[in-house]
Amino acid sequence: MDLLDRLLEHDRWTTRELLICCRELADEQLDRDFDIGLRTLRATFHHIIRNMEIWSGLMAGRISPANRDELSTDQSIEGLLGRLACAGPGLATLARSVATRNGWDEHWIDTFDDPPTEKSFGGAIAHILTHSMHHRSQVIHMMRRLGIADVPEGDVLSWEGRAGGGSW
Repeated sequence: MDLLDRLLEHDRWTTRELLICCRELADEQLDRDFDIGLRTLRATFHHIIRNMEIWSGLMAGRISPANRDELSTDQSIEGLLGRLACAGPGLATLARSVATRNGWDEHWIDTFDDPPTEKSFGGAIAHILTHSMHHRSQVIHMMRRLGIADVPEGDVLSWEGRAGGGSW
């Protein structure tokens, strides 16, 4: 498994594991206001997954300002897991396509910016992965403050040890 595959699989798996840990939480817990980031677990998970959906969809030419409202807004834990199950492989397919053609420095047009701007595929893919990790650390903090036991650490070596470094 190369570094890109390792980062993509870690990203999907870790987000999924954190969502699974939240399955038994009440709506009050998912929506409890914290003094960090997007302030709630639900909003933060939605933001992580929406970022994956929109950015990979923009780069692949599947999403535009005209059809963005067609994306799911399901923010239940099961809905978020379902969205992640689509967004993760979609991002991986796009990233592997860029890697295969060595298109990291190629540009695409971000039509959500006003005015639209060029961005590199490599920069955008790296942004998605680091953005997810940033917000997952906020999720981990909120989960610990809620007293949830056995919250995954979220690091790559823990993922390798628990998931065996394979895909799911």
